[in-house]
Amino acid sequence: MTPFTRTALAAALLLAAAPASAESIGEKSGLNALVGRAPSTADFVSEAAISDMFELQSSQLAAERGDDPAKAFAKRMIADHEKTSAEMKQVVRDGKVQATLPTALDSTHQKKLDTLKGLQGAEFNKQYREDQVKAHKDAVDLFQRYGSGGDNAALKAFARKTEPALAEHLKMAQDLQK
Repeated sequence: MTPFTRTALAAALLLAAAPASAESIGEKSGLNALVGRAPSTADFVSEAAISDMFELQSSQLAAERGDDPAKAFAKRMIADHEKTSAEMKQVVRDGKVQATLPTALDSTHQKKLDTLKGLQGAEFNKQYREDQVKAHKDAVDLFQRYGSGGDNAALKAFARKTEPALAEHLKMAQDLQK
């Protein structure tokens, strides 16, 4: 058994043995992603909303401060993430999902945004590009896992519908880094 297999097996056993309330810990620690486990509905709503907020706020900065390619990418991110935010809010408002939408970034994303706010020029562009690749890798993974194993039909359909656009964003962000 390889070290990776042992780690994945240990993580899976820990998650299987943990009570349902520990799902947030599994999601935040990355264990759910490691073993391919779908996030809880509450975790999905929270993480997807925070991801959209970060995309919007960081892209608004890039639309002002970025170089021309970053500005063009940022404008697309703003338009697309405003749309996905509105769609998810509608699913939650329709009563199809019992979850609370966050109203602010979590501390991790706020630190990233604060770092970005302190940068200018080439440093800003480099950090923005790196943040976009990481954010979209995480989002694609989150939406794929919920779309295939989530427990709320309406939210699962939203995740499946949205994931291809996020995958396209990831490719665009990777191309922007080149």
